[in-house]
Amino acid sequence: MLQDTQTIRYYQRLSDGLVELWNRGYRFDDLRLFLDGYLSALRHSNALEPIQINRLEEEITRFIYDRSNFDNTQTQADYR
Repeated sequence: MLQDTQTIRYYQRLSDGLVELWNRGYRFDDLRLFLDGYLSALRHSNALEPIQINRLEEEITRFIYDRSNFDNTQTQADYR
């Protein structure tokens, strides 16, 4: 569970980016490459402590392998 506000912000940006890429037609291999690059950039920039990056990686890995996060849930039009 993420508790640091900065880590949570990175999680939100990353999860939103992954869903956006999925909706644009990219698939899991591409998403995984994006995720690896993002985490690598965080490590090299020293934006977060290493333990926070590891926790972020664990949480976002759970996110990426949960298929329900990538279901195409378009809202139904209301025809009243």
